[in-house]
Amino acid sequence: MTDNQYAPLTANIVRTLTDKLYEKRKAAALDIEKLVRDLHATNQVSQLEKLLTVLRELAMASNGHTRKGGLIGLAAAAIALGKNAAPYTVHLIEPVLSCFNDPDLQVRYYACESLYNIVKICKTAVLSHFDQLFDVLWKLSADTDQNVRSGAELLDRLLMDIVVSKEDFDIANLMSLIRDRIYVQTSSNRKFIVTWLNVMLTTPSFNLLPYVAEVSDGLFRMLADGQPAVRDVTETLLGQFLQGIHNKPEALSHEDRSQMVSVLLAHAHEDEPALGRKLSLIWMDEFVRIYKEKIIPYLSSYLTAILPSLDCDELKAKSVNDYFLRLIDANTRIDEQTISSVVEVLLKFVDHNKQETRIAVLNWILHLNSTMPSQLFVHMERIFPVLLATLSDTSDELAPVSPSLVKFAISLLEMFRAEPALLNDRGVLIIRQLCLLMEPAHIYRALCVLLLREQSITFIQNAVSMLHGVLLTATELFILRDQLRKLEGKDSVSLFECLFRCWCYRPIALLGLCLLSQNYAQAAEIALLLSQVDMTLDVLVEIDKLVNMIESPVLAYVRMDLLAASHQRSLSTVLSALLMLMPQSDAFHTLHKRLQAVPSLTVVG
Repeated sequence: MTDNQYAPLTANIVRTLTDKLYEKRKAAALDIEKLVRDLHATNQVSQLEKLLTVLRELAMASNGHTRKGGLIGLAAAAIALGKNAAPYTVHLIEPVLSCFNDPDLQVRYYACESLYNIVKICKTAVLSHFDQLFDVLWKLSADTDQNVRSGAELLDRLLMDIVVSKEDFDIANLMSLIRDRIYVQTSSNRKFIVTWLNVMLTTPSFNLLPYVAEVSDGLFRMLADGQPAVRDVTETLLGQFLQGIHNKPEALSHEDRSQMVSVLLAHAHEDEPALGRKLSLIWMDEFVRIYKEKIIPYLSSYLTAILPSLDCDELKAKSVNDYFLRLIDANTRIDEQTISSVVEVLLKFVDHNKQETRIAVLNWILHLNSTMPSQLFVHMERIFPVLLATLSDTSDELAPVSPSLVKFAISLLEMFRAEPALLNDRGVLIIRQLCLLMEPAHIYRALCVLLLREQSITFIQNAVSMLHGVLLTATELFILRDQLRKLEGKDSVSLFECLFRCWCYRPIALLGLCLLSQNYAQAAEIALLLSQVDMTLDVLVEIDKLVNMIESPVLAYVRMDLLAASHQRSLSTVLSALLMLMPQSDAFHTLHKRLQAVPSLTVVG
């Protein structure tokens, strides 16, 4: 080792600089510091560059102690140059960057220390190497050695401060670097990225909102990280992004919104981790409130996300759903492609295993049918059969919607015929729900006309029994009962005649219809013919039910008509005939007592 070999450094300085003892290397660094100051003061640029070249070679040598000496020497040179270091940034930084891949953790640590001093001195001049610096720091954030990671964190904060101080910093380049690393799986790497985004987002001179769509998917994935600290900082960052969008909605272009909706839809899926699902629905709720009608083209995507989540109070799904229902009214213009996509989604979820989802689907069909019937009508060929299947749903809150009552009634009767259990178990509920959604008189007229065309008498009888029971008991049919009682106008009379023809297949039901409509003379004639009817158990049960109905509040006016001279004879005939046909049950004794209470009427008991 000779002086000429390392000039302008002496062999002694180099020997001390590459010693295995840190104290000796530190002493040599002070000598280098003095030498660099002298060279710069005397404007010996070529000698200074030669010195830096020697230090570069030392930092890239094969021996570990030599590399450590080169690193501390480069830091000393930077300190000596001070504010004049900028022109020498390349000579100072590049050798140090090569040391971060060193397998020796001490070399990596000293590289952090050296680079920290160089960056601190060179300041914004180091940004010419920002890509390399960022990549090195990203890798070091996951280094196996804690001391190296700690040193890298200090360097990272220093670099952030420099970036923040430079208002014309190329933020697009930074976001490109982050975008390339956003799907990393290592927790420490993720935290590194989130920290950078957080610093940039909270710096007023930088606008990260145009880039949120590019990194949002990766950030939402980080919410499933195994480290709580990573999840917490990511949740905070996403909240800051959302607040920024709320403050500056115009920052997101149409393409950005479209991409964001796709990301949110993916993370709102019921199979996604809870935190990501929760935040994605919060974002979706905020988006629809911020952009309103501009979000309607994404309605099908929204419904795909929110419909399966309506059962969870902790999620924003119900809030989003309710807001959309309010947003869409008769004045809303929705293109055909959007409507078609919405219908596809609704049909997909109409038989979902969650009751809240099924109810919401049917409410949506009802809402769309009421606000834009012409647009929905073209899809009824697909909607109609699926809605029929929901009639057998076990939820009492479900109700079908139909644009064509006759077509609906045909399909309904076909289903009842194919599945007798549906008629017996769910028939009453189905008819009651239909009467809530449509005009009961129209429903009964359509069903009666169609029943008269049926071939199976048993089916007609069962259907009439069910319809008659609903007619006499359901609160939803109060207006219809009143209409049949008064028979005012041609429509009411026509409806009565239609029901009368169909009810003929069930004499006891027909008798009840005549009592309901106060056609007592007709009822008396029918009652006297009941002896010709085969008194099966079903008929006796029907008579029992009719007696109980006569005693109910619904037919209180029938009982009062027993006091009217014009009705007493006919009514007494009807009740006496029923009494003669009944076995001596509770209903028999009830009716017997009722007849005994009628003035001027003697009943043998």
